[in-house]
Amino acid sequence: MSQRSYKDMELRLISELMKNSRRSDRELARAIGASQPTVSRLMRKLEKEGVIKEYTIIPDFRKLGYEIMAFHFLGKPETHVEEKREVLRKGALELEKKTPQSNIMVVDGQGLGKGRVVINLYKNYGEYVKGLETIRSLPNVEADAMDGFLVDLADETQFRVLSMKALAQHLLSSETSKSKRAKT
Repeated sequence: MSQRSYKDMELRLISELMKNSRRSDRELARAIGASQPTVSRLMRKLEKEGVIKEYTIIPDFRKLGYEIMAFHFLGKPETHVEEKREVLRKGALELEKKTPQSNIMVVDGQGLGKGRVVINLYKNYGEYVKGLETIRSLPNVEADAMDGFLVDLADETQFRVLSMKALAQHLLSSETSKSKRAKT
């Protein structure tokens, strides 16, 4: 098998897993046109390489009682020197031990004049206000350098809710496009 077709098979497998990771190796093999032992071997390889980080679900957050998804944009990009980041990281870990947070993601980045984004789920507006207080209490978080964006999870008119299916389709379509360009 060529290196290119092996890579294509890996991407097809990842795409199928993103759509539904509960399927058996045999079902996945059928979906990507490979043998079950090949799929099992590929999955072990991708897990070992860290390409597959975890197998999980995406629940309907509303049915779990969450009404708000909040994007908190923090800090200024130039203030994220390693020492300050480490103090903040330790403070956040200590807080998490005492009171588990509803963090989906906490990452450094760039944009909107900010240097970090925290994505949280909240059951109601009161919980959101408490969450803001908690974030502001962390070391090296400048309250005046914090902005937010709230998503009403009960809003039935959302364009596209969190799902891996669209990303899986994009992954395959971008690879197909690359493959077609390479052949011409």
